[in-house]
Amino acid sequence: MDIWMDAALIIALAVIIDFVIGEVPNAIHPLRWMGDILYWIDRHISRKNPTVTRLMGFLSYLFVLILFGGIAFLLSAATKYYLGEVAWIIVTAILFKVTFAISSFRRHLRPIRKDLEKGNIENAASKLQMIVSRNTKGMDEGHIVSSCTETVSENYVDSVVSPTTYFGIFGLIGAIAFRCANLMDAMWGYLNDKYRHLGTFPARFDDVLGFVTSRTSIVFITIGAFILKMDWRAVIPAALREHDKTPSPNSGWSMTAFAAALGISMEKKGVYVMGTGPMPTVKDMRRCCLLVELSSIIYIAAVALPLYMFCGIHIQGSIENLFIQLFEVLA
Repeated sequence: MDIWMDAALIIALAVIIDFVIGEVPNAIHPLRWMGDILYWIDRHISRKNPTVTRLMGFLSYLFVLILFGGIAFLLSAATKYYLGEVAWIIVTAILFKVTFAISSFRRHLRPIRKDLEKGNIENAASKLQMIVSRNTKGMDEGHIVSSCTETVSENYVDSVVSPTTYFGIFGLIGAIAFRCANLMDAMWGYLNDKYRHLGTFPARFDDVLGFVTSRTSIVFITIGAFILKMDWRAVIPAALREHDKTPSPNSGWSMTAFAAALGISMEKKGVYVMGTGPMPTVKDMRRCCLLVELSSIIYIAAVALPLYMFCGIHIQGSIENLFIQLFEVLA
């Protein structure tokens, strides 16, 4: 089978798995295992010397990248060598799927939306606490919905655009490298005494990896908004004007873009208010999920797929060949 066809089948199958099957159960999700390992490292690292602590943050990143990257390539290379091309396409698609998520946004918001539709504000706020870091107790409906749309719009870049881009450029190792940095930033990227030095490398590397993808994402949000007959003309001007309202140098781009397309405001009390419309309603949760799903599919088809066809699958194949040579030596 032509290598370009292999690339197309891998990406198409991964997207189908995402929408039809969804996420790997949390108990066996590789990101959960990675988080457990990082939690163990966190508890056993001495923080007496800032320089050494920063170095340990960097070495921790290399450790999880080599560990999980090695396991992924061991699986993909073994499948190619022992089971053949078709099985390799399926396994690679599954491994790729683990690194990104599109349909999970809708699944995570569904129980919150149902509570809001029933008027159970307190229950909705309690469930929201499971997907955001801010204190949700006592939130009104508008701020609950705002928190949901903020989470979805921010994670459009972190969960879709960035991992699929680096998969396109470098193959599996690119997506895994991004996922390692992004998870470590989420766990260690805090400017407090505990993580100020330990999280330096993963936080800054995550910012570097998300710099281009966060900014290019607004183009595809615009296209999605145009197709869905939302306010597509407001997207890019709003992103250029308001992207610096968030503490993160990257997250504001997609968030302000979504707020503009939906015609709403998003507010995190005491931190930022973005957008010029009213606070979002329950209906806007559905609209936000629809926009992120459509924008994701467009991005993957227009950017990730061509990149993978011309670049990523070749780099991935070169690494797999190293493992296959090892299998032949051991045979």
